[in-house]
Amino acid sequence: MQTGLIQNAHNDLVTDAAYDFYGLRLATCSLDQRIKVWQLDEHEGTWNATGDWKAHDAAVSKIAWAHPEFGSVIASSSFDRTVKIWEETPADADQPQVNGATASASSSRWVERAVTADAKGSVRGVEFAPHRFGLKLATISSDNSLRTYECLEAPSLTTWQLVEEVDVLALPSASSTSHSHTHTLAVATPTQTAAAVDGAPAATLVANALQQHQNTPQNRPVTGNREADGGWAISWCKDRYWGEVIAAAAGVNGVVKIIQLSPSRRPTTLLSLDPSPAVDPTASVNSSHFGENDTLASYAITSVAWAPSCGRSYHLIATGGRDGHVRIWRVKPTPYDDDRVDSLEEVRWTGNIVADFDHHKSAVGRVEWNVTGTVLSSAGNDGRIRLWKATSGNIWRPAGHISVEQAEEQQKEGDVEMDDGAD
Repeated sequence: MQTGLIQNAHNDLVTDAAYDFYGLRLATCSLDQRIKVWQLDEHEGTWNATGDWKAHDAAVSKIAWAHPEFGSVIASSSFDRTVKIWEETPADADQPQVNGATASASSSRWVERAVTADAKGSVRGVEFAPHRFGLKLATISSDNSLRTYECLEAPSLTTWQLVEEVDVLALPSASSTSHSHTHTLAVATPTQTAAAVDGAPAATLVANALQQHQNTPQNRPVTGNREADGGWAISWCKDRYWGEVIAAAAGVNGVVKIIQLSPSRRPTTLLSLDPSPAVDPTASVNSSHFGENDTLASYAITSVAWAPSCGRSYHLIATGGRDGHVRIWRVKPTPYDDDRVDSLEEVRWTGNIVADFDHHKSAVGRVEWNVTGTVLSSAGNDGRIRLWKATSGNIWRPAGHISVEQAEEQQKEGDVEMDDGAD
């Protein structure tokens, strides 16, 4: 495996990094409020900065590249409650330079084209929709709202219309009595390396599941700061057949909702992915049962990644959370009675956990699939990037890990031998 190391990329903590469609450019953002774009020198194997500018008035949380058919376009989200659209233009273009963006060693620069300011909290996630839906993007913020936007003037990128605004926590979960959808709670499988509920306070799990049933997040007993301890993440379904479907997590409950977006009807929850066990919804939960150290915030989902389908009859969705777990869900849309159905609304979705790893032993900040959806990578607060891969029988196993220290030691040699991840 080849590895590269960018020393001192930013003046503060790097919050996100994203490759472009071809994997030859890398965009990074940081608490230092700046965005940098790096170009890979394929001969030397080094990354050179070609763009560097102050992008926001607070920490930049996420960045995303648009599909190249729309040009060189980046979206960035920030704790200043805005999302900005940036376009790369020739350095000698007549457009004014914005926020001190510099071209560095390249002949181009990045220009601010649009700003959205609908969020009532810090914007924690931004992702462009699959290009077949046009130039659209989704955002999620700490006000628990999922918002989608559509560019009305694709060439100029200046006008973005708010299409949907959904309170993820208030959106009803998929009900087991629903005519068109079913809510399947995950059950531990033999492929799990650690149980999702081991060691968790019983009262915490009861309150978690009960709150799911009641759909009243404001009554949930939570200690700590929601803004600091929560998790907000989104990921689009990559399969064109199912329309605009997105996985979203918000708040501290550890639940991921699979949401169907449609221009003709209101957003609906197809499936709720909840790793906690089912409980009696009539049971009472007394907030006094929660100890000083018992907090639902430990289950917050910090990252969601929907794998490319690549011809599979099911979907794979990975999650990473503050509880230190990396989970892989197998999600499958199944027609009732396996007969032909008349519309997508008559399809029920089921899901179960096929792998559950806690190797990081600390909060997981990012999960990401490779282009075929066969290898999952995760980054945690333990300072390691870990790989996970399915072996024969579709049993998921650790495929290795690497730390910054290993990369620094082995960068000069070029080839990096991955540890077996047995720890």
